[in-house]
Amino acid sequence: MIRPGQLFHLLHIYRVLRRYGLDEVIIATHMLRPLRILYYLAPWNWVRGSSKYSHGERIRRVLEDLGPIFVKFGQIISTRRDLLPDDIAEELAKLQDQVPPFPGAQAKEIIEKAYGESVDKLFASFSETPLASASVAQVHGATMHDGREVVVKVLRPGIEKIIRSDLELMYYIAGLAERYWEDGRRLRPIEVIGEFEKVIYDELDLVREAANCATLRRNFEGSDMLYVPEVDWPHARKNVMVLERISGTQISDLEALRQQGIDFKKLATDGVEIFYTQVFRHNFFHADMHPGNIFVSPKGKYIAVDFGIMGTLNPDDQRYLAENFLAFFNRDYQRVAELHLESGWIPQDTRVDEFEAAIRAVCEPNFNRPLKEISLGQVLLRLFQTARRFDMEVQPQLVLLQKTLLNIEGLGRQLYPDLDLWTTAKPFLERWMSEQLGTRAFIRRIKKNMPIWSEKMPEIPGLFHDVLDKANKGKLEIQWKSEELEKIRKEIRQANQRTITAIAGAALIIGSMILLGLDGYAPSMLGDMPLGTWLLGGVGAWLFVFAFWRDR
Repeated sequence: MIRPGQLFHLLHIYRVLRRYGLDEVIIATHMLRPLRILYYLAPWNWVRGSSKYSHGERIRRVLEDLGPIFVKFGQIISTRRDLLPDDIAEELAKLQDQVPPFPGAQAKEIIEKAYGESVDKLFASFSETPLASASVAQVHGATMHDGREVVVKVLRPGIEKIIRSDLELMYYIAGLAERYWEDGRRLRPIEVIGEFEKVIYDELDLVREAANCATLRRNFEGSDMLYVPEVDWPHARKNVMVLERISGTQISDLEALRQQGIDFKKLATDGVEIFYTQVFRHNFFHADMHPGNIFVSPKGKYIAVDFGIMGTLNPDDQRYLAENFLAFFNRDYQRVAELHLESGWIPQDTRVDEFEAAIRAVCEPNFNRPLKEISLGQVLLRLFQTARRFDMEVQPQLVLLQKTLLNIEGLGRQLYPDLDLWTTAKPFLERWMSEQLGTRAFIRRIKKNMPIWSEKMPEIPGLFHDVLDKANKGKLEIQWKSEELEKIRKEIRQANQRTITAIAGAALIIGSMILLGLDGYAPSMLGDMPLGTWLLGGVGAWLFVFAFWRDR
């Protein structure tokens, strides 16, 4: 049941939709179709000018007008390009957190409550004017008492309550869409809201973000390609975080970078290598690498900020993905199809030849163009969309990866239009595969397992002697741990019991028949020979029938 507050919120959403000519989407739903005549008879709908915006741009502007949580939702749903048309996905990818800041005095109150002491004691100086403001948090500049320049990230006051309220409304709308909208079930809006809920709540924990930052910094420590600011752990709280303040130029400011003499070709190539290093070597990648989160130092080194959304892949996904990329490079579409089947991304009953033909139709047209014009991210996207026709389940970790790859490609080609991403990526992937499958990988795995082996090895002779001793004394028992094996053993035991019972019953029947044949020739042990013999045969018959029918 919808609450009065949510009803007013829905009316506000309707007004915003109508402002951009998207209210017809609501009227077109199955539930409201009977009321469409009233909608078109309403005087305010008689004159409706043509919108100067495309359909995708109108959706983007609606989300911007609805507020920061809807902007964040648009940013995240833009990663689900397997569900969205290209024009809408491209527009949603343009959403930026351009949110008015909340008062600096309020930020100071939150900080003081988090640490239990005044801002003056915590910092030598603190700027109430924020450096940046986003939908979930804003950042203030400060100086520590030891002279270090830092930034203080503070969650918006009451943001969790706002998010919870907006999520309830989104789930309500998604439920209506899934029930009454023609494409509702296909687009699975409730599942999409569920993904958004997980991501947005992760961003509300700044201790988690600090841990992400520290891990990425450790992975790239000493690197000449990427710098990650240091976390001030003593001041890490769930709603407040303190980081080293970085100095650099936003990567979207190409003119400023050009004036600094930055080598754009090296910068673009480094960006690609950073991406593949994070994904395949570290298995921990920054999944929100839009231009607002990337800066460049005067020496041409990347600087990353905002670590709320990070991605990981398990070892199997890493290997299958690397093999997929290499198979693309070698135009081996059968191997691509086989890898999807081996990884479990598509059902096991899928015909490999049909899937291979679909993949060839997606990939082959790309090879008729110059390599520098081929987008690996777009190829991956088209592959996911094709695989959906074969009931491929959406892999959330791969969706984040595909979104990040598209960001990196777009950024790289903006810096250096002639960037050949395939030529840059292929040597890295080949080197990584040789490290995973070659002699070095074998030696590395031995070194990794050596501590466990050295711990268990002294126990092996004693365990071996114990097994042999029990076997020699006939006391060796096999433990049935599998439920299926235990079931089989139980059935064998029951079958043996049925067999013994049937044999006993058959023996009694045969015995009674023999006694009947001896009637008059042998002394009776049962008194009245005919009566005793028939009684004996009846018991035998009952046992024989009982043996085969008791378990039915």
